[in-house]
Amino acid sequence: MTILLYAVTTALALAVAALSKSQKLMHWTSIAHAMAYLLISVYTIIYAVIPTFYMDNRYLFIDHLGIYEVLIASVVFLLAAIYAGGYADCLISAKELDRKNLKLFYLSFNALLALTSMAFFSNNLGLFWILAELTTIFSAILVAILNAKDNIDAALKYIFTTSTSMLFSFIGLILLFALTQGVAGTGTLNWDALMAMANALSPGILAAAFVFTFIGFGAKSGIVPFHTWLPHAHAKAPSVISAILSAALLNVGIYGIIRMFAITRAASASYVLIFFGLLSVAIAALSMLQQKNTKKLIAFSSIEQMGMILIAIGIGTAASVFWALALIFAHALTKSLLFFSAGALHRQYGSNRIDDIWDVFRLQPLAATGMILGIAGIIGAPPFALFVPKLFVLAAIGSFSTLLLFAVLAFLLVAVAAFTVFLTCMVSQSDAEKIRAVQIPVGMKIPIIMLIALIIIGGIFFPAELHAMLTSIVVELGL
Repeated sequence: MTILLYAVTTALALAVAALSKSQKLMHWTSIAHAMAYLLISVYTIIYAVIPTFYMDNRYLFIDHLGIYEVLIASVVFLLAAIYAGGYADCLISAKELDRKNLKLFYLSFNALLALTSMAFFSNNLGLFWILAELTTIFSAILVAILNAKDNIDAALKYIFTTSTSMLFSFIGLILLFALTQGVAGTGTLNWDALMAMANALSPGILAAAFVFTFIGFGAKSGIVPFHTWLPHAHAKAPSVISAILSAALLNVGIYGIIRMFAITRAASASYVLIFFGLLSVAIAALSMLQQKNTKKLIAFSSIEQMGMILIAIGIGTAASVFWALALIFAHALTKSLLFFSAGALHRQYGSNRIDDIWDVFRLQPLAATGMILGIAGIIGAPPFALFVPKLFVLAAIGSFSTLLLFAVLAFLLVAVAAFTVFLTCMVSQSDAEKIRAVQIPVGMKIPIIMLIALIIIGGIFFPAELHAMLTSIVVELGL
């Protein structure tokens, strides 16, 4: 019944967007679509029996991890839908977006919300793979939607890198299917069945399947060395889409990695995740230090955060995975704030370069405040939402290896230095010509204000309901 509600809501939203000629109607339909997803998700968490399986083949299910990820995606898409209305008007006024492409924008936006959510509800890993690939196509359309050749190049690079890497995941799933066929007589890729027979599967072949699937899912989540698409795509995409890519789409890859790691549960898989997680933190932090493009700086920060999450998953304790999951939600809120603020700054200065930002508090005080608080939040400063999860992830790393903790802290300090340089430039440069402030639409300001409130509230209040949900996820993962 719940899956049907999601499907009907999506069908209505896509029908209205396809038939409507009114930008305002398409905008409000997108808001209603995301709001409906959020309300259905909250209702499911409170009242539904979880896990619940759908169809005779049990290809779809709702468990705590899936509904948690959909809840995050719903919040991000709702705020992005609110932001998109005024932001689209600004893009059209600046001739960066053709009005005739608005229908394609809203259709792709709503389809992406549905596909992302269905990917999180996939019990069958083969179906998850298909849906993850479809999210790549629709998000690439949203990256390429602007009137710039560079956007098309960024979208093509995104598709080529992630889809090529996802072919390795397909090979891994074939290995996994063949492995279960040898054990049970009938092959399966249903996650619940794989969990039930995990101990009977050949450790060597299972490890190989994990490595192959990790390549594709790692590329999807921006893990080094499969990350090359991410800074370019995030920098060129409209800021509202950059927020979705970073706060919701990267979670699709992490979700796949978590599912596969729960099946494998081997020391070799742990070391793979820890190694590539540390590599991601290191490369991202060092790359941030030399960035002059605001959105690329934020994009590399996403890679660093994904690396931290990967290390925590790789450690594999109940506590480390618990706080990795909390980190995912806090990261989504904080990164959305940064990209929304960057979008407002781009409207003011017509550039994403740090050197072009002048008199920011006089011209765009809200965006400047959002950027400063967002940076304070993303580095894990109190009292913001990332502080507690990041602190406990570091504690889990320290319990696992003191040397690993020192390495992670060293690279995190480099990332802090990069953000410090950026903030110093942003607040210290003044404009001798005294240019006028560009009027930012109210619809772009509301999500920034809401996210500032959310990351502060999330830093000082950890709801018992959230704690219970994360605990349930850890139990279902068998950790």
